[in-house]
Amino acid sequence: MRICILGAGGLGTVLGGWLAESGADITLIARPVHVDAIRSRGLQITGIRGERTITDRLTAVTSPAEAAGDFDYLIVLVKAKDTATALSGADVLKERCAVALSLQNAVGKEQRLEAWIGHERVIGASTTEAGTMTGPGCVRHTATAPTTAYFGELDGQPSARVAALVDTFTAAGFASAESQEILHVEWEKFLQIATVAAWSVSTMGGLGGSMAEGLAMRAAAEHYVQIAGELLAVYRAMGYAPQDYFAPFTRFRRFSELTFDEAVDDVMQLGAQMRAAGVIGRPSLHDDLLRGRTTEVDVLLAPFLEEAVKHNCPVPTALAAYRVIKFLEEWMVALGGVQPVSMPALGAAAP
Repeated sequence: MRICILGAGGLGTVLGGWLAESGADITLIARPVHVDAIRSRGLQITGIRGERTITDRLTAVTSPAEAAGDFDYLIVLVKAKDTATALSGADVLKERCAVALSLQNAVGKEQRLEAWIGHERVIGASTTEAGTMTGPGCVRHTATAPTTAYFGELDGQPSARVAALVDTFTAAGFASAESQEILHVEWEKFLQIATVAAWSVSTMGGLGGSMAEGLAMRAAAEHYVQIAGELLAVYRAMGYAPQDYFAPFTRFRRFSELTFDEAVDDVMQLGAQMRAAGVIGRPSLHDDLLRGRTTEVDVLLAPFLEEAVKHNCPVPTALAAYRVIKFLEEWMVALGGVQPVSMPALGAAAP
């Protein structure tokens, strides 16, 4: 199988590296400094699966024009705000890619792909796998889940091309499933990532830290539960019921049955479990903020705020988080980013 990943940052590089290691032929389209490092010394992956340097079946290029040959799948992973520009620059791949899919954190991503390559050549996809860049040619694999990826036809019908992709991802260590309700999966993932992004930045801001470290502390867990409750109400108002596709990171069914204090205790337990398992990471939106980059808050959180207005759902905490992120984004971009600090160990006195 030949797969091209357009926009190989943290997540795209983790996916591409392990897919290549398992036997797929992978082409990464990435920034020049990243490409140069991979070409000179291979791709270095660290994190939850240990350390590995990958060179075989992995090609890194700086532009779609350099991607050689035909591909079974094109995976789009550029920042959602950059999709139109990236697809326009990838026109040379249109006739050489059999199927296109997006693993971006965004809604409406399939419609953008359909407008570019045609309805019949697009499938739906969603993942909770996570990775972050640690330097040129280096990436840290930060999170996975028992079922970490879903793929499905937009009409809900089973297909050989979806089944083949599920098998390939599963063989690479990304436990995957075919879904007949892929848009439902995507909206629930969107609920998850919007909650996490809003919580992470509005809680830890320029400090950095990680989800595991923050969630294990009561005040931060209370803030998380409040945001999650507001956005879950919007999700339900849209006609969706939580399925916990990405459990244990999504516990929205259990969340709905708990009191506020029970939910806080549950979140704190999750944070402690993540920390014990070494799942130490934060959402990419928070990483962008710390690096002084424009974030995707208007892609990740604003759609839920718009749906809240449409369905008359009060979301004061989520709206406040949005305002905090917009302020910090303007501040950090002007500052040029910051160096995040390490959070103190639980039970230790803060410096």
